Amino acid sequence: MSIFKKNKTLIILICLAIIAPIIYFSTKKGEIKTEVKEKPKDNFWISGRIDGAGGIRLYVEAPSDQGMIPVADTIINPDGSFKLNGNVPGLGFFLIRLGENPQNAIQATIEPNNLIQIRTNVNEFKYKPNMSGPSWTNILNKHQAILRDFEFEQQKLIANEQKLSKEQVNEAFKVIKKKVEDFAKTSMINDPENAYNIVLSMALLPTSSFSDWDADNLKALEMAAQGFEKKYNGQPAAKTFRSQVDQIAAAYRQYSSTTDGSITAPEIELKNPEGKVLRLSDQRGKVVLIDFWASWCVPCRKENPNVVKLYKKYEKQGFTVFSVSLDEDITAWKSAIKKDGLIWPNHVSDLKGWETSLITTYGFDAIPYTVLVDKNGKVIGTNLRGAELERKLEELF
Repeated sequence: MSIFKKNKTLIILICLAIIAPIIYFSTKKGEIKTEVKEKPKDNFWISGRIDGAGGIRLYVEAPSDQGMIPVADTIINPDGSFKLNGNVPGLGFFLIRLGENPQNAIQATIEPNNLIQIRTNVNEFKYKPNMSGPSWTNILNKHQAILRDFEFEQQKLIANEQKLSKEQVNEAFKVIKKKVEDFAKTSMINDPENAYNIVLSMALLPTSSFSDWDADNLKALEMAAQGFEKKYNGQPAAKTFRSQVDQIAAAYRQYSSTTDGSITAPEIELKNPEGKVLRLSDQRGKVVLIDFWASWCVPCRKENPNVVKLYKKYEKQGFTVFSVSLDEDITAWKSAIKKDGLIWPNHVSDLKGWETSLITTYGFDAIPYTVLVDKNGKVIGTNLRGAELERKLEELF
């Protein structure tokens, strides 16, 4: 069994997991039907005025794994005024949508006994709803303004994408995304019991892995979980929020164990193109990049020049590369080594392609895949490539 258990599949969207327990509908063959015979009494009320929205329908709906579940709706009066009532069984995540465009919706955390007011116009509904009533609406208003700025900056970045390198685009995106994350983190820490933390938590989740994830996000998520357990003790939302935070914490601990130098890289003992056996353990005393690649792998070949550049830059400081090929054709393997100028001496393969046992040992399912090993043979990084690998080596050397 691999010691490098993949953490990508453990990244879970908290929002949907929290919604699921509080929906009072059941589904059969893709159809949504209610399990209650009588309509429950209204326990939340939304009213106000949306100028210019006369005749447009306003919806409250709940996302679920079966699609959107309607909760309440109304037609806005000609003068923009409206009243909308409905029932929710407990704290949950809902969308308040104006019209038929699914993107024109506000994320809200409605609770029983909420009296909510909206005072805006049809053009500013999404980003400037001027919502009031429950305590969570104050954070919602600020958050919508932050999201407006984020989307504006994101559109500018997309417009200039052709003029920038992939690394520049990624770095620019991180900068604008950080503003959203910082707002969410600060708000959750300052008010961990706020219902709107369900929405804010989405900004703090790792998207695909923990490689660029801020560990301080976990502190905010943990504080919110404790706040929910205190304020909403016994409610499904609080229990599910806690469960999801615990899963993320466990996944992060798993990831950290593969980057903090606590795990020794499993031995690799294979033949080079000339038939000589090379061992990973023979590289002790050097920082080693284990590079899983193949001659037929286009992304691998595109990354090779970067690896060559870094090898030349840091070789004299104790850095080397241990290339493990998933080739089956020795001629193609040797040709790629020569053509790409892979000048380090450590090239090995069992020529079994995807049947190699190292896939299980090192726990990867795609190449290029890398494992960075320190001078003592301990793993200090996984799947580092491009600018990320360069930054890591700069830190080490």
